[in-house]
Amino acid sequence: MVELYNPGKVSWEESQLIYHALAYLGRETLVLLSPATPYVCIGRHQDVDLEVDLDFCRANKIPVFRREVGGGAVYLDGEQYFFQLILRRDHPLVTPDKETFYRRFLDPVIKVYRRIGLPAEYKPVNDVIARNRKISGTGVAEIGDCLVFVGNLIYDFDYETMSRVLKIPDEKFRDKVHKTMQENLSTIRRELGDEKASLWTEDRLNGLLVEEFEKILGPLQPAEPDAELRAKAAELADKMINENWLHRKGRPGLGRQVRIRSGVEVFHRMHKAPGGLIRADFEMIDGKYGRVSLSGDWFCYPEEAVAALEERLTGRSPAELKAVLTDFYDRGRVETPSLGLEDWLKVLEA
Repeated sequence: MVELYNPGKVSWEESQLIYHALAYLGRETLVLLSPATPYVCIGRHQDVDLEVDLDFCRANKIPVFRREVGGGAVYLDGEQYFFQLILRRDHPLVTPDKETFYRRFLDPVIKVYRRIGLPAEYKPVNDVIARNRKISGTGVAEIGDCLVFVGNLIYDFDYETMSRVLKIPDEKFRDKVHKTMQENLSTIRRELGDEKASLWTEDRLNGLLVEEFEKILGPLQPAEPDAELRAKAAELADKMINENWLHRKGRPGLGRQVRIRSGVEVFHRMHKAPGGLIRADFEMIDGKYGRVSLSGDWFCYPEEAVAALEERLTGRSPAELKAVLTDFYDRGRVETPSLGLEDWLKVLEA
């Protein structure tokens, strides 16, 4: 029988250490909680020095934690209500196909949202959206002998602080991230309005989650963290809450890339061409270019051609990129000294 831990508000450290400890102990559990204070959580493979503005976090007393689940850097606080499902890899409901797994275990989340009046639906591979905006962030990882599935119900979200804790190359790109996030990430409060949203307390929403997860998992056994779990969590704290673990180097990347939801990402790319430094800030929305901004210390004749290129790219796919650029030069009589098609491809390929 799968256990149920429902402690409500906990310290930010516990909000991460509990599910890691349960997984290493091989204990199948559904955990429902939220952090009492805000923090930033980065993915297993990220480089914190490239992803997070550590100076801002220190100045504002916002801790930073590296989890063993992949994905990107996120700002977490008590207005996000988390579910953490730990199942052994040999559990009969665990499938090797991750999309099948996500579909099965996001179904309770979707049904909770629908029960409170939101038209939630599944968006592959691991998002829940309402009115085409992401409304739950999730991830899966193999920890010990278990598969860990983590996610949330987003009651409210601090878009401003989220855009500030990220390591952003310049304020122009920060504004783009902030705007794209507001357009593509929503909350219960935003969708229902203050009056209706206030009816759905954390306890009520967690109660609905229990009901829906039990339809899949069977009856859940209420439990409290015991000595074994607390000892394991303390052991993991020694490893995971220190500078060496936090500053492990992740995978190097070119420029900056921020995932907003499935199908929506914001890119910052740079390339030093013979004709000057090119910067490209752009969105990719469901496989098409969204807003594109091109800048740098290069020359273009006529100057207004750059704005025309930004406009031409909007709504086009990466597969069309080379054709758009070729047409840009051939039909527009454009000159960019010592800067050619291959240079643009390097900064605009998603």
